Amino acid sequence: MQAGTLSIVIPVHNEAGNIDSVMAEAVDVFSAAFEAFHIIAVEDGSTDATWEKLTALGARYPHVTAIQHPNRAGKSAALRTGFLAAKTLWVATMDGDGQDDPQSVVDMASKIDLASLDAPALVCGCRTNRTDGANRKWASKIGNAIRRFMLRDDCPDTACGLKVIPRDLFLALPFFDSLHRYLPPLTRYLGFDQIYVDVVNRARISGETKYTNVGRAFAGFFDLMGVNWLMRRTHIPSKALLFAPKDDA
Repeated sequence: MQAGTLSIVIPVHNEAGNIDSVMAEAVDVFSAAFEAFHIIAVEDGSTDATWEKLTALGARYPHVTAIQHPNRAGKSAALRTGFLAAKTLWVATMDGDGQDDPQSVVDMASKIDLASLDAPALVCGCRTNRTDGANRKWASKIGNAIRRFMLRDDCPDTACGLKVIPRDLFLALPFFDSLHRYLPPLTRYLGFDQIYVDVVNRARISGETKYTNVGRAFAGFFDLMGVNWLMRRTHIPSKALLFAPKDDA
């Protein structure tokens, strides 16, 4: 059992068919793996019964806190809400569609000390057995190649929902839609080390994906332009200043 406390933020949108099993498995796996943990599920403007199910799960499991966005704001906004609610040094992220294995979070967290801020500052999951269709796989490969060229980013699977990162580092990054897809290049640009861990990607059992190839490509082009600009226009004297002691006065 790993010492320290970990928060796990799970953004959720229209996952009424998956959320019960996702939470039950997560609580079971994390209870056996961590000395203490806290799951923060952020319901992002769902139009199905996801919120009702989450509130019931929050009442059933003391480790689960449910937060609701009244309107859909996107995955990055849901993650930011969860990170703001977290009280731990380190926070893990995973998706609420059942495709992420909670054991992967345990494997990734084992690479760091949850009780201290030390290198690496970002642990990225990399899906070795993606269950997406051939079209999405090819679109992802093309997108990754363009991103690596423009941002000098060597992460093989930046879009994987499984990440472990210090709370304060995530909140120090400039916020924008799709921030979650650019955590590896942004943290590397600021001088932080990162490691990659192979993770399991499972087939979706219920519900539908929230993205299309065309929509992802269209938004991705402008995101790349914006991230490239942010990196060129962001200068921090020392990465240590991001974790400067807070004034309690």
